[in-house]
Formats: sequence, structure tokens, C-alpha cells
Amino acid sequence: MKPLCFVLMPFGSKPAASGRLIDFDSVYSKAIRPAVEAGGMEPIRADEEWVGGLIHKPMFERLLLCDYAIADLTTANANVFYELGVRHAVRPHTTLLIFAEGERLPFDVAAARGLAYQLSSTGRTAKTKAFIAAVTAGLEAARTPAVDSPIYQLIGDWPELSDSKADAFRDRALGASDLKAALARARSKKIDDEKAAAVRAIEDGIDVGAADAAVLIDLMLSFRAASAWNDVVRLIESMPAPIRSQTMVREQLGMALNRAHRNEEAESVLQELIEARGASPETCGILGRVYKDRYLAARADHRDDDAHGFRTLAIATYLRGFEVDWRDAYPGINAAQLIHAANPADPRLGELIPVVTYAVRRKIAAGNVDYWDHATLLELAVLGGDEGPARAALADARAAASEPWMLDTTAQTLDSIVDRGGPAWVGDLALGLRAGRG
Repeated sequence: MKPLCFVLMPFGSKPAASGRLIDFDSVYSKAIRPAVEAGGMEPIRADEEWVGGLIHKPMFERLLLCDYAIADLTTANANVFYELGVRHAVRPHTTLLIFAEGERLPFDVAAARGLAYQLSSTGRTAKTKAFIAAVTAGLEAARTPAVDSPIYQLIGDWPELSDSKADAFRDRALGASDLKAALARARSKKIDDEKAAAVRAIEDGIDVGAADAAVLIDLMLSFRAASAWNDVVRLIESMPAPIRSQTMVREQLGMALNRAHRNEEAESVLQELIEARGASPETCGILGRVYKDRYLAARADHRDDDAHGFRTLAIATYLRGFEVDWRDAYPGINAAQLIHAANPADPRLGELIPVVTYAVRRKIAAGNVDYWDHATLLELAVLGGDEGPARAALADARAAASEPWMLDTTAQTLDSIVDRGGPAWVGDLALGLRAGRG
């Protein structure tokens, strides 16, 4: 049976203190994982267990009970330092520190011994052979206990964790990994109904009341990927209260209720969340969508007064979310779309579009790109009447969409522009988005 090695590190591309962008997924896949496997161990990466900032029991179990751990300190990532602090508090040894060569370590750990890895000019790992060998040797050396925790070096005798707890943890960790793999296979199915049926079959074998939070969140997101909105609602309502009350879960509940045409309930959930936790771009973005859908429904039914009221509410809600953090372009572009629909001459539109454009371009330049960034550039180009850039953004959006409902959302926005007398090529773009759904 292979020992488990917990890898604490950022994920995606993140800027270091020097300003260079580091591709941590490359560091993990090309250097750390091969080194751990060469040392005869099974790697578990920490970012696979953090879900929406939710700190849960399996995370602590991995920190406390994994046989070995590697912590990448390169960017002084807050999650990594929190995890390292917990690890040092409960494990006297078997924790290895690494960092990117040329980056300055934070003062608190600058004196600690660590292994440096090299990066190319593009922020990816380079010359990995020597680093892999060094990490493998470091893990091998850790098999002969030598205290590497500052706390144990200071105090000496600190309580050890029992082997029985570690064995039970191993069984749960490996079982959770099997479930995550099964859910990934279910999400890979092409047809939503088949995808949802496969996820339900997996759910039947899970005790929702006792399952790890990470498994429940993955199950919820798998139903979302299948556009199985009633299943999302049902699952969330059956989750244990500590998980069900988390901000990200409440946001997903609001979105699912709205998609299931239960928009008044969705509004209530999201309003309560804002009252309890304050406004955020994500929560306001989802609530703005609730009002936007009610505006579109009222307009389709020729209820002009209701349509005006819901559009005004949607614009105000989106603007509230955008003003909380202007780096998040999603509520900004939605506010711009609705202002354009109401009155293209509204001076707020001229103020908003350049700020939204700058926000999304800076996010793309930072390397942390997702579907909504490309969708935003597509919608901005449509608002500006620029067909060429809009078609280029369409191709990027189709390639980046991870779930079909994302494409549907943007297509519906383009439909509304065509309905207001927009050019025919905008309708072609909406058809192109729906074609990308398959």
C-alpha cells in the first residue's frame, strides 16, 4: 500500500512577488507529481479538496493524517500557509518545502530549508530532472524521521495521531477519489438526460447525510453540468446544515431555483444571503439574472409595466455587484446589456463599457481565463457593432464552455438584441453558440 503525500500549492496561473506569472498546474504535473510517484507515493493535491473556500473535515484529515506533505511557498498563498500551519502543528516531520528559484520567500519561512525548482520564460517548469530527483530524495530521507516542524522543534513532545485514524482516513480518501472519478465520467456524457441519469445512479450509493463535503459539492456541480436543476435543488436541501449554509452552496441553490422557474424562491434565497453576508459580484450576478429572466418573461407577455420594473431591478442589482469589485466583469457586462436595451443613449453605458472591457482584458492577461471572459468580449463586440471581433470571441467562447447552459445563457442575451432590431449577424452568433452545445 503506497503512502499518501498531500501537496499544498496554488492552482492555475498566479503572479509571484516578482511579477512573473507561474503556471502551477505545470509545476504539479511536470515536476511534483512525477517526483512523488518516483518516491513510491500517491499524490493528493490540496486544491482538489478546497471547494468555494469551504473548509471541511476531509481537508483537515489530509493535513493531519497524510503520511507526507509538500508545500509550495512561492506566492505566499494564504490557503497554503494556513494548511502548512495546521500541518506543522500536528506532524513533527515528513513535510517538505519547495519554491520557485529566484522568488523571495516570506520572512516567516525564509530560514526554513526548501528545494527550488526552475521556471522557463513562460512561467512553466524547466529542467525538471534535477528537481524531481531532489524531491524524491527528500521524501526518501523523510522516511527516517527528523523533526522539520518549528512547533515540535520548540516544544518537543506533542501528541501523536493514532495509526487507526490514519487507516480510516486512507479508506475514506481513496473512496472519495473513486467517487470523483465516477462523477467525471458521468459528466463526460454528451446528452444531458444521460448525464443526469448517470449522476443519479452514483448518488444512490451515497449517504448524503454523512458524505464528505467535497463529494457533495462535486455531486451538486455534476447535476448542474447536466442542467438537472431540480436535482440540484433536491440535493442541496438534503445536505447537512453546515454545508447547506455555505455561501457558494446558497448561490448555487438560488441559480438552480431560477433555472427551474421558481424565481420568487430564488430571489428570496439570494436576498437573504446578501443580508447575511453582504453583496458580492457572484451573488448579485445571480440575483440580477433572476430579475433579468423575469423582465424577459414580462416583456414576452406584453406586461410592459412589469417588464420595466424588473429591468430596473436587474440593472441596479448588476451594478451593485460590479461596484463591489470592478475586477469581476460579469455583473458589469450584464448591466451594460440591459442599459443598452432600455436606452442606448444612457450616459451610464458610455461610462460602463470601457471599465468592463478593461476588467476582462486584465483578467485574460493575468492568465486566469474562463468561459465568461470570452462571452463578455463577445457581448461587448456586439454592443459596439464589431462583427469581426465578435466572431473571433464566439470561437473562443465555444472552446472554453465547460457546461451547455453557459452557451444557452449567452445565446439568450444575443436573441434579445436581435428581437430589438439588432443586425442579422448577431442571430448567426446565437445559432453558433447553440451549435457549440453539442
